[in-house]
Amino acid sequence: MQIPSLAEIKRELSYLNEKELRDYLIDLSKFSRENKAYLYFKLYGRDQPYLYVQLVQEDLEVEFQNARGNHSYYAKKSAQKIRRKMNKLLKLSKDKTDQIEVLLFFCEKMKEYGFLKHGNQVIENLYKSQIAKIQKLISGLHEDLQFDYEGRVEELE
Repeated sequence: MQIPSLAEIKRELSYLNEKELRDYLIDLSKFSRENKAYLYFKLYGRDQPYLYVQLVQEDLEVEFQNARGNHSYYAKKSAQKIRRKMNKLLKLSKDKTDQIEVLLFFCEKMKEYGFLKHGNQVIENLYKSQIAKIQKLISGLHEDLQFDYEGRVEELE
């Protein structure tokens, strides 16, 4: 089965009325939790711009609380699991400042919950790669915002 291009889908969607579009969106949101989350953040994000960051931080906080960080092996597996979840959630926002906030939160919690004390190379590389992502995102921001975030990144390094 050949899937049509995005341009063809856009063209076909332009022919539909409002009720049909709404029905398609509802059907699409039923297919996966990620589609539903994306739709939720798009609908409610206009009124509450920090809703996305708050909800993602709450979700990650629960994951960190449930993580087993007492042994190097379990700490590594837990950190990888939390990172996978965070990466899925990062796809829902295209705003760089939101992504930076979530990544900073992740790194701060890694330090707070003692994941870095094990000296595990995988955990350290994971942490360093997240710091590198933050720095890359910061480089694309306005100078004033860069200055604000660089101070927080220096504390993490």
